[in-house]
Amino acid sequence: MLRYQTTGFSGYGVQYSPFYDNVLAVSTGSNFGLVGNGKLFVLEINGNGSIQEKNSFLTKDNLFDVAWNELKANQVLVAQGDGSLRLFDISLQQYPIAIFQEHQKEVYSCNWNLIDKTNFVSSSWDGQVKIWTPERRNSMATFIPHPVEVTSVLERLPEATSRDKRVPNQTTQNKNCVYQAQYSPHSANLVMCCAGNSYITLFDLRQDPRNNQNSFLAHQGRGVLSVDFNKYRPNIIASSGVDNSISIWDIRMLTTSNQYLGKTSPMLINDIPNAHDLAVKKVCWSPHHSDILLSTSYDMTCKIWKDLSVSNNSPTGKTNGSHISKGCIANFKHHSEFVFGADWSLWGVPGYIATTGWDGNVFIWNGLS
Repeated sequence: MLRYQTTGFSGYGVQYSPFYDNVLAVSTGSNFGLVGNGKLFVLEINGNGSIQEKNSFLTKDNLFDVAWNELKANQVLVAQGDGSLRLFDISLQQYPIAIFQEHQKEVYSCNWNLIDKTNFVSSSWDGQVKIWTPERRNSMATFIPHPVEVTSVLERLPEATSRDKRVPNQTTQNKNCVYQAQYSPHSANLVMCCAGNSYITLFDLRQDPRNNQNSFLAHQGRGVLSVDFNKYRPNIIASSGVDNSISIWDIRMLTTSNQYLGKTSPMLINDIPNAHDLAVKKVCWSPHHSDILLSTSYDMTCKIWKDLSVSNNSPTGKTNGSHISKGCIANFKHHSEFVFGADWSLWGVPGYIATTGWDGNVFIWNGLS
């Protein structure tokens, strides 16, 4: 296990470079990301196993996410609390080389297109998702996931309990925030996002997103904090939520079930109830295995899971919820605060992971050793 301390700053996002096996970027914020400056750290893993700061950039507001430019090895994009996205060249000093300013509230996620590598997507607390290219300062497209009203049924659901008031824990809290937006690694035109109103939405960039959205309610109306496409099974996605659970869905079944509230959905092919003791902040499929995924949580742990519903890409009829261990194969407990960011290494022996959290620690560890 390797460790680096972002002294004075709490970690929010981390991503390995797609070009170098020993370089990663970390987005952080001061005062636990609540108010104050942010800082982008570019870290390098040395041959002796130590981690050193290769470069860093201080910003005027907190940074909530980070994404490498898939075409240019020296460029890193960050999502900032003032509603902007900033593109940095890590070979330079101090200032961004481009600023993209359209969102009205905090930009909470950014993600680079892995297939058409000329564009990226962002999502914000203003309820909007935007498509951008580095070549222009104005967004190419803006859409608002269907503004679904939280129904009276959802309003009557009891509030999720939390030992810490900083954890999002109410059905209607932050319902307009789009917590994450992500391109499919299988299609350059498919984007998925999740929001505080508990809906996961998919849309096709080739068509008018106002008329080509597929939305479904997830996590029993508790709010969805993270989503991820499986890297090997194009129709399978995972989500995590305020209900402390992880769900695995088959999006081919969207037409047969677009409403879900505490009932078994044809789309829901596997579920890990109570995966963590508190809300599950991030879920991420392995880039090396079709049945392994990672989660981080407000309970200060990171866990590795095996999807028991599939074996050799064939359905097993099993669920993680019915297994005594729930399919958990690793539990990382070295963080001392909320764990927000995580990324799998694309390089070397499969299983290496970088995580970061509010304790200011960046850990690199092997979850499959």
